[in-house]
Amino acid sequence: MGRTLDKSNAHFRKALTRLPLGVASNFRYWGEDRTIYVKRGRGGRIWDLDDNAYVDYRLGYGPAILGYADPRVDAAARQGMEVGGVFALSTEREYAVAARIAKMVPAAELVRFSNSGTEAVMAALRLARAYTGRSSYVLLEGGYHGLFDAALWTLGVDGWNPGSNTDPPVVPYSRGVPEITRQLLHVAPMNDANRLEDIFRAHAGEIAAMLMEPIQGNCCGITADPAYVKAVRELCDRYGVVLIIDEVKSGFRVARGGVQELMGVRADLCTFAKAMANGYQIAAIGGREDIMRQYGHGVAHGGTYTAHSVALAAAEKTLQIIDETPALETIAAYGRRLQAGMSEILNARGIVHSFAGHPSMGGLFFAETPPTNYRDWKSSDYTFYDTMARHLHDEGVLCEPDSREPWFICEAHDESCLADTLRGFEIAVDRTIAELSGRARHRAAN
Repeated sequence: MGRTLDKSNAHFRKALTRLPLGVASNFRYWGEDRTIYVKRGRGGRIWDLDDNAYVDYRLGYGPAILGYADPRVDAAARQGMEVGGVFALSTEREYAVAARIAKMVPAAELVRFSNSGTEAVMAALRLARAYTGRSSYVLLEGGYHGLFDAALWTLGVDGWNPGSNTDPPVVPYSRGVPEITRQLLHVAPMNDANRLEDIFRAHAGEIAAMLMEPIQGNCCGITADPAYVKAVRELCDRYGVVLIIDEVKSGFRVARGGVQELMGVRADLCTFAKAMANGYQIAAIGGREDIMRQYGHGVAHGGTYTAHSVALAAAEKTLQIIDETPALETIAAYGRRLQAGMSEILNARGIVHSFAGHPSMGGLFFAETPPTNYRDWKSSDYTFYDTMARHLHDEGVLCEPDSREPWFICEAHDESCLADTLRGFEIAVDRTIAELSGRARHRAAN
C-alpha cells in the first residue's frame, strides 16, 4: 500500500501540547509514529489525514453497525436536531424508543436512558444494590464493564504459574482506583459454574449483583457456554442475586434481542449502548419492572444530556432498521465469508487458528480452539496476531492492534471491502511469517 502517516504524525506532535498522549482516549494512542487521526468515514471505510483508506473492522469499537454516515440514520438525527437538543424535560420519542427496545428485548420491561455504556452499567449496579439491600458484586474474569472504579479490576496473571493450584491476584486496572473498593468485589472465571456457586454460597446474603458479558467484547469474543449461562441464571435465582447482562457491545448486534435471544436467557437488568444509535451518543438500562420501579423511590438516576433529541432520533431509526430489515443477517453473512476467506489463507500456510464470538463481532485466535476464559487467552501466544495487525494496517485493513478486541462488521461492508480485506490479509500473513521466522507458536504440528 505504501502507507505514510506524515500528516497524522505532525498532528500528533501538535496535539501533545494540549491533549495527554495527543488523544481524547488512552485507547486511541498507538505510539508516537503510528497514532492515526481520522479525516472522515463512509460506509465500511475510513480515511486518515494522509488520505490512506482503510476497511474498518473497529467501527468505533462497535457502534457503527450500519456503517459510517448512514444516510437513513443521519437524516433522522438532523430531524432530531430541529427538536432543540436538551430541555431537562422529557419528549414523546423517549417512549417510542423504550417501546422498541422492550419489543426487541423482552427482559427490558422498563427502560431508562444514559449517555454511555459506562454510565448505564454504573446505574444498573446501583439499582441492583438498592433493590437487594446488599453491596458486593461478582465480575467474570476478562469481562469489561466500563471505566468506573467498581469495574476497573483485572487478574494479575503476569508471573502467575497456571499449574500452582492458586488463583492469580485481582489487581486494579488503573492507578487511582481505591483499594477499599476491592472489598466489595468477587471475581469468577468464565464457564465454571461450580466455582461461581462456591462464591455465592460463601457469601450468601451479601451479593447484590452479577455482571456478565456472555460474549466478552474486550477479550477476543470469548463466549460463555449456553449451559453455563443457564446455570448462572439458576444460581442467581437461588441466591437472590440480580443478574445484569452487559450488552453494551452485543446488544442489537448478534441478534435483534442481543445475546439474550441468542442464548435463551433473560436478565434481571441489562445494559445497551454501542450499536443502538449507529454511533450517536446514547445508552440504555432495561429490566424487570419491579426492579426498575425503584427509580423514583430513593434511587438516583439522571443526566443533563440523557435522552438528547438528536441521539434519540438516531436510536429510533437505527433500531427500526435492525428490527424490520435483514441488516443483521447481512452483517452475519459477511462475517462468515470473511472468516472463511481468512481460514483459506491460513490453512494454505499450515497456520493453526480458530474464531471466537459471533460472525458480527468475532475474535481471531491462533490456536486449534478458541479460549474459554481469560486465563486461557492470557497464557496463550498472541505474538503472531500483534505482528500481523501492524502489517494489516499498512495494507489498509484496520483491526485493533490488541488481539483482545473483536473484528466488528457493519451492514455497509460490501464485496469491495471483502476483496480488499482478503488481499491485504494474505500479504500481512506472509509478511508476519517472514518477520517472525517461526518465533511464534502458530504452525500446525507435523
